[in-house]
Amino acid sequence: MPKKNVLVTGGAGYIGSHTIIELLTNESYNVISVDGFFNSSPKAYTQIQQITGKQFKTYTIDLCDEKEFDKIFTENKIDGVIHFAAFKAVGESVEQPLKYYHNNIASLVNLLSLCEKHKVENVIFSSSCSVYGNVQKLPVDENTAIPKAESPYAYTKQIGENMLTDFCRQHTSFNAIALRYFNPVGAHVSAKIGEWPIGKPNNLVPLITGTAIGKFPQLTVLGGDYPTRDGTCIRDYIHVTDIANAHVLALDYLLQHKNKHNYDVFNLGSGNGVSVLEAIAAFEKISGKKLNYKIGDRRAGDVIAVYSDSSKVQNALDWKCKHDITSMMKTAWEWEVYRTQNNF
Repeated sequence: MPKKNVLVTGGAGYIGSHTIIELLTNESYNVISVDGFFNSSPKAYTQIQQITGKQFKTYTIDLCDEKEFDKIFTENKIDGVIHFAAFKAVGESVEQPLKYYHNNIASLVNLLSLCEKHKVENVIFSSSCSVYGNVQKLPVDENTAIPKAESPYAYTKQIGENMLTDFCRQHTSFNAIALRYFNPVGAHVSAKIGEWPIGKPNNLVPLITGTAIGKFPQLTVLGGDYPTRDGTCIRDYIHVTDIANAHVLALDYLLQHKNKHNYDVFNLGSGNGVSVLEAIAAFEKISGKKLNYKIGDRRAGDVIAVYSDSSKVQNALDWKCKHDITSMMKTAWEWEVYRTQNNF
């Protein structure tokens, strides 16, 4: 059978780049990637090619520019889209809400308009566990009521899911899956690609590894007075390659017409809640390094605790996590060392 052409938006980003690797190692797909490089580096593409030994087509476009975005659909026959492109820093979204509303919503509006125009009928949407906010009952599943968002970033993901719901209701031949994944961490087992923040990172694990290697003098834990077992936030950490694998399985599911509904939602999580201090302890154990950290103030927009019931995706896509917190920290640390040695 001929290979399917998959457009990956935000393909140079953290999860996008790992998903491209998964797609390229799967003989069923050709990859077309688009990225505006607002929070990513073109070097990611070089690393993907080193790991896979394969070439793929790339575009540098701001997806909020519909005319430029249209060129990709005009120049290529697209069979499916995996949509990662979005701004994603919770704290920044609180400080600059319009930046997030404009970028994250306009880019999805343009994508769906172009799918309609060019008759592309399969989209995997990168959603987030942030849509659940501060829930009363854990673990959360796909039937958990969606409360008021705790940040503009989270609200853009809620809006994105609502847009897909309405679009799928209008277009019964269109198929979409929203993957609500929890906290992605870790790096590819080759240690040649991983989380690659531009400037100082916002996420915990690159702050841990960056502090351990000497890029940052000290790590500040954002809040030590939460009503949790050790006073720090609890999250469901999931290895980035597990997330990437789920995106490919979800695309397979749509393209092979296995879906019972033209719109569906799946949680991606390990089901285990890990506190910030527990994550630090796991890193210290695998690296043999004592981390210099202090407890600071809470960050606006952070939820107290969230972790997943992922039984729905396990049953539908036959997916489950292959990596535990030790593997996540080990690969993240190996990537940090490689990145530092190669001046990335």
